[in-house]
Amino acid sequence: MILPAVLLLLGALTAVVAPRLLARADWPDREPVVALWAWQCVVAAVLVCCALSMTLSAAAAWHAVGGHVFATAPRAVAEAYVLGTAGLWAAATAVALALGGLWSAAMLAREVVRARARRRRRRAELRLRAPLLPGEVPGASPLVVLEGERPDAWWLPGTPPRLVVTTAALRRLKGRQLDAVLAHEQGHAQARHDWLLHCSAALADGFPQVPVFAAFRDEMHRLVELAADDVASRRFGRLTTALALVELNEDRGAFGPCPAAQAQVPQRVHRLLTPPDRLPAIRRLRLTAAASLVPVVPVLVAFVPGLRALG
Repeated sequence: MILPAVLLLLGALTAVVAPRLLARADWPDREPVVALWAWQCVVAAVLVCCALSMTLSAAAAWHAVGGHVFATAPRAVAEAYVLGTAGLWAAATAVALALGGLWSAAMLAREVVRARARRRRRRAELRLRAPLLPGEVPGASPLVVLEGERPDAWWLPGTPPRLVVTTAALRRLKGRQLDAVLAHEQGHAQARHDWLLHCSAALADGFPQVPVFAAFRDEMHRLVELAADDVASRRFGRLTTALALVELNEDRGAFGPCPAAQAQVPQRVHRLLTPPDRLPAIRRLRLTAAASLVPVVPVLVAFVPGLRALG
């Protein structure tokens, strides 16, 4: 039974080819939401290939597993998969992929636990730096203003979610610039970008030798910022959003000769100042549909022997 090997080869091919195609395309920066979906579909396809290969390998190696997997399938379909004829390689493949799946789940759980711990620390710091006033109800206002000499603004997920702005940011941001910054952070919260970052970080940390997962993490960090920039620019204008980015990051060296942590800020500002050049709606729809089909391909490949038996 070579189908598990074919699925693993398909997953490896997807992991190598798809990121290169996305890197060469000219539309991800123009349509970051579509690009976010495309990256998720690529990684989902790789994981689906591994999951199907594990399932079929286990079904070929152990009759009990095969009986459960093909319990409701016609006898001709089960016979088409040639169960029970595999050697030791099928059991080894199934065990290795199962351990990989358990490791991925453990890495995701660790990432979630760490994120919650960071969130608790930041909320404790927030309560210390901005204590409730007499008569103030906890969580009554989603906006918190902190005393600070550094202009900054961030969204703190949780229950209730809080939007934190420093007094330096209030002094630096003029007029609608503050509204644009708030809209940017609200765009992160509404799209639940934190979960995308958690999942991508878990895969990249769990499998550091797999390039597709590292690229997935890096692109998630970049594309979520572009998507949130678009949310703000659609409401308050591209120039206003760009000026707000400059005001918040000018003192951090983001526009100097050697920008480090804020290396993407100049590119984001340039993108906002460039005239908008969105893709036509029909092309966005085609790209979304094409990306959605990527995880379906391994499922169709897995069903080929069964479909032939029924035909």
